[in-house]
Amino acid sequence: MKSWNLTRVSEFHLLGLSEAPELQPILFGLFLSMYLITVLGNMLIILAVSSDPHLHTPMYFFLFNLSLVDICFTSTTIPKMLVNVQTQSKAITYAGCITQMCFFLLFGGLDDILLTVMAYDRFVAICHPLHYMVIMNPGLCGRLLLVSWIISAMNTLLQCLMVLRLSFCPGLEIPHFFCELNQVTQLACSDTFLNNIVIYFVTMLLGGGPLAGILYSYSKIVSSIKTIPPAQGKFKAFSTCASHLSVVSLFYCTNLGVYLSSAVTHDSPSSAIASVLYTVVTPMLNPFIYSLRNKDIKRALNRFFVVAGTKGTLT
Repeated sequence: MKSWNLTRVSEFHLLGLSEAPELQPILFGLFLSMYLITVLGNMLIILAVSSDPHLHTPMYFFLFNLSLVDICFTSTTIPKMLVNVQTQSKAITYAGCITQMCFFLLFGGLDDILLTVMAYDRFVAICHPLHYMVIMNPGLCGRLLLVSWIISAMNTLLQCLMVLRLSFCPGLEIPHFFCELNQVTQLACSDTFLNNIVIYFVTMLLGGGPLAGILYSYSKIVSSIKTIPPAQGKFKAFSTCASHLSVVSLFYCTNLGVYLSSAVTHDSPSSAIASVLYTVVTPMLNPFIYSLRNKDIKRALNRFFVVAGTKGTLT
């Protein structure tokens, strides 16, 4: 039997998306641009919702939190990648890798659950419009947000504790641009059977459960919209869901694309490139999807900049 040195490793090496030297400046510029757009776009949503009293409603309360989570979600991976590209270093400490993985799981799980909560909010708004403000009261909104944090935190704690029990051999290379749970688990020298069981079970639970809730909510929404007589009323009712439905489709399609890419090709570099879709592209596009056709957000941003410009002129 082969003898392994199962000492605690001090660091991992992130191979990134490409090792070609000529591509590093391009990757740095591309990901820096996408990161800045993501942060700026989501910050504008946060400013619009927080500054306009007309947007202090359940729908925008959850949108505010989704934008905040998207900023945190992207910030767990891209800054470290940019530093590694700029310094031409691939190293990440063991503690740093575990920390990055835990925060990635936390905010990724929150994204998933918040989209489900927002689907429920749209279901109540369209199927029970007369009781909407009674059902979606501030107390319930706060509890839904708290439950979302608790579920995601419990999953994160479980997954990270499962990784901490593993032993790793020195000189480990992760064929990814961040410490992804599956990639780290596969590098362990100790038995990972229990870890894989937990990963698959939690993925089915936290992936399939929210998706089933979203599909159920929209099946009820479609049934309710069909009963609305005027065509204009149907369009107005569905338009309130269009942005959320677009974000849900983008989120799940990109995640499914990454899963199918890794399952079919078994190619880690291809999986890393596909992961860019849900780790960077989706959070970057969310603000555009929610704001381009949303007159309330545009009005709030215009009012905010007018007020800010007026104050700047007076001072």
